Amino acid sequence: MRNKLLPALKVILMAGVLYVLFHSSASAQSFEFRGMFAGWLTGNKDESSKLQLALRYIPSFSIEKEISRGYTFDVEFSLNAYGYAQLHSSDNMETDGKIKPYRMWLRFSSSQFEARLGLQKISFGSAMLLRPLMWFDRIDPRDPLKITDGVYGLLFKYYFLNNTNIWLWGLYGNENPKGWEIDHTEDKSPEYGGRVQVPLFNGEVAFTYHHRQALLSKELFAQNQLSDQSVPENRFALDGKWDMGIGLWVEGVMIHQNSQDLSFPWRRAINIGLDYTFGLGNGLNVLGEHFLLEYANKPFGQGEGISFSALLLNYPLGLLDSVRGIIYYDWENKQFYRFVNWQRTYDRWSFHLIGFWNPEQFLVYQNQQGDNIFAGKGFQIMLVFNH
Repeated sequence: MRNKLLPALKVILMAGVLYVLFHSSASAQSFEFRGMFAGWLTGNKDESSKLQLALRYIPSFSIEKEISRGYTFDVEFSLNAYGYAQLHSSDNMETDGKIKPYRMWLRFSSSQFEARLGLQKISFGSAMLLRPLMWFDRIDPRDPLKITDGVYGLLFKYYFLNNTNIWLWGLYGNENPKGWEIDHTEDKSPEYGGRVQVPLFNGEVAFTYHHRQALLSKELFAQNQLSDQSVPENRFALDGKWDMGIGLWVEGVMIHQNSQDLSFPWRRAINIGLDYTFGLGNGLNVLGEHFLLEYANKPFGQGEGISFSALLLNYPLGLLDSVRGIIYYDWENKQFYRFVNWQRTYDRWSFHLIGFWNPEQFLVYQNQQGDNIFAGKGFQIMLVFNH
C-alpha cells in the first residue's frame, strides 16, 4: 500500500498557502518571488566522461503574514529543475533531467520560537569541510551553489534570552539515505531527535540525539540472511565552538545500530578544526580540519575507517573578485585532493572558474550519490544569476 502521509502533507501545505493568500488583506501580508539560475560546463580527463553541460533553475515563492503582534505565519515553496548532457565520446552522449520540490514548508514563529512543517533543510554544527554532524543535508563545500535536498518533517526551535536554544524534530517519509547515511530508512517509520545548545565561556557547546529504523542491506550480514534487516539506530553527538583569538571547534559523533549480526555495530566520527584571518593584503583566511571516521564492534574499541585532513584558503582580490582553494589529504591511501575556485560577483551575477586535480576514485564524500564530477583532473566554468 502506497504511503499516504506525504500526499496528505502536501495538501496541508497547499491549504496553508491558500489561507495566507486569501484569508487576509493585502496590507497584512507580503509576497516574494525569487530564483537562482545556473549553468556550467565541466571538462574531465577521465576517459569515461569527457564533457558535461548542465543547467539548473530554482524558483522560490514565499508569503509572510503577521497574524498578531509578534507572531508571524509564512510559507515557502521552491522547485529544483535541472538537466544535463554528458558526452562520453563522439558518438555516445547521455542526457537526463528532473523537476522536483526543493523546499515546501509552513512556519509559525515569534522572536524566540518557531515551528516549521514540511520539506525543509535541517543543518547544524560548526565544522565546515568534513562534518560529522552532516545528518540531514549533503552540502558540498566545493559547490558554489550549496545545493542540498531537504527532509520532510516537523521542527521546533526555542531561543532563550541567554543564547541557549533547543531544537526538537520528527521526520517521516525520508527513506532514501541522507547526510552520511549509506543505508536506507525503513519505509513508514518515523524518525525523531533533538538538540540543546548552551553558552560556555566565550563560545557554545551542544548535545544532539537522533533515532531511526535503519534498513540494512542483506550483504552486510551472514550468508544465511535472506532479506534486508531493519534495526534501531541511535546517534549521539557533542560539539562546541569557541573564539580564542582563533576560531576553534570540535564535533564528535557516536552511532549505534542495535544488531548482533553486524560485525561493526558502532560508528564514530570526530572533527577538530580552527581558522584565523591573517592581516596580509586584503586578509587571508586560513581554515584547517582533521576528520576521523571509524567502524568498530565496541563503542571505544579499536576500529577501521578513514582519516582526512583539509585546508581551506580564502583571499579577496578586491571588491568583486576572490580566490578560494581547498586541499584534502587521505592518510590511509596517501592521496591529495585539490580544488581551486576564482569567483567574480556582481549584484545579481556571479562567475566561477574552477580547477580540480583529484584521484579518479573519489573517497572524501563517500555518501554522495551518482558520479562525482570532481573526480580525476579537470575544470568547470559556471555562471549564476539570482533574481
